[in-house]
Amino acid sequence: MPPKGSKAVGAKPAVAQPHGYEFAGPPGAFAISFGLPFACYVATFLCNDISGCPVPSALAPSTLTIEKLKQDIGWTGVQGLASWDVSAKVLGYYFFSLLLHRFLPGESVEGVELSSGGKLKYKFNTWSSSMVTLSILAAGTALQGADFPVWTFIYDNFLQILTANILIAYVLATFVYIRSFSVKPGNMERRELAAGGHSGNMLYDWFIGRELNPRITIPILGEIDIKEWCELRPGMLGWIILNFTFVAHQYKSYGYVTDSILLISAFQTLYVLDSWWMESAILTTMDITTDGFGFMLAFGDLVWVPFIYSMQARYLSVYPLSLGLTGTLQVFAVLGTGYYIFRSANNEKNRFRTNPQDPRIAHLKYIETKSGSKLLTSGWWGTVRHVNYLGDWIQAWAYCLPTGMAGYLVEYSSIAPTSDQSLTDKSYVYTGPTGFVNVVQGAARGYGMLFTYFYLVYFAILLIHRERRDEEKCKRKYGADWKRYTDAVPYRLIPYVY
Repeated sequence: MPPKGSKAVGAKPAVAQPHGYEFAGPPGAFAISFGLPFACYVATFLCNDISGCPVPSALAPSTLTIEKLKQDIGWTGVQGLASWDVSAKVLGYYFFSLLLHRFLPGESVEGVELSSGGKLKYKFNTWSSSMVTLSILAAGTALQGADFPVWTFIYDNFLQILTANILIAYVLATFVYIRSFSVKPGNMERRELAAGGHSGNMLYDWFIGRELNPRITIPILGEIDIKEWCELRPGMLGWIILNFTFVAHQYKSYGYVTDSILLISAFQTLYVLDSWWMESAILTTMDITTDGFGFMLAFGDLVWVPFIYSMQARYLSVYPLSLGLTGTLQVFAVLGTGYYIFRSANNEKNRFRTNPQDPRIAHLKYIETKSGSKLLTSGWWGTVRHVNYLGDWIQAWAYCLPTGMAGYLVEYSSIAPTSDQSLTDKSYVYTGPTGFVNVVQGAARGYGMLFTYFYLVYFAILLIHRERRDEEKCKRKYGADWKRYTDAVPYRLIPYVY
């Protein structure tokens, strides 16, 4: 809400900011809105702890039958996808996060200038809110170990928790879409429509987000900026809670925790902690300043990030691969290389912008545009036009490499395999409810990479889409000067490749 005494500002009329379709328009919006939730179910069912990753029937498509597939994935019918009890507990998780947002102290920060004038104020306390939640989980784990009910509940009800979050994303996207039609010129709340969210096509606008920064005031809980709250709270925290769940499950099953799952969990936890610590930086991102809030962001924040990004930890909770010192150092080398490129490139750009006379960058060549901007054509930014994205992608390998040549099959026996047998076929044994469970790679070796390395492919697509949005923006901004720049720096992401 604007401060008392402020002037009313109007929402930008739809005709004032024409905007083309993204994601292939309505057909793409339909495919993503219903295809990605299906993909989450596919990943959950076809890589499981019941029969394997991938399931055995997927390894022999010529003999695949529906009944065999149902057996491999543990299908119990549509009713098994959801649970009233689980859904209620998921909503309780959301409600607890809202309570922490409301009652814990926080920093008040103004966002960027809106196109309709004025700035919105945001309350930031995600760090302290998350620390409260994680402290509760840490205390429970200290008291009860891997048997702490939160860990066992999440692992045992993973599928139903996934469904609950998918439904929340659909409901939330529909709510903000319908509510966006109440945005009126001259409103006092500084509500406005997103530039690309009022195409007139209902499905596309519902998907991409019609209102830029939808807010709602709830009794007791106060005012909530829905987009900012979803961006960093339930999904990001859920991501690392899922990782910790899988670490606990590995320990509960095998009696130890491997370096591989610790590395992935540590890398991803540090990434999330950094985003919480630098929470105010979100206000200048495209998600906040440009994109409306619709199904794309709701699903991405609440479902895709926690359930897809934790896939490697879920895999390792069942197949506890150990990297050893050499493997661990190799993973750190990849991560270090990517981080060095990412941080060095960004530092170079920031130094050039703030102090062009800095001796570390004074020698760099550049093109000066008609608008007065300077575009670097040497150094890191002379290799490719989005070198920071390249560093980001190299770092992403460190999330996947600890899973190795992924893939496993689950076998059941009333007799424990001998230690020699387990050593020979690299299998892992734990005691299940009805006997011994032997997890062996066998014919599945390598095929599990479709799941554990999927993040690399997805992240590459995401970065390519992002850099193409950047390119279009720069073409409009710099005109002919951008052509001169692309002639001097011809590659976008990977030198001599793309």
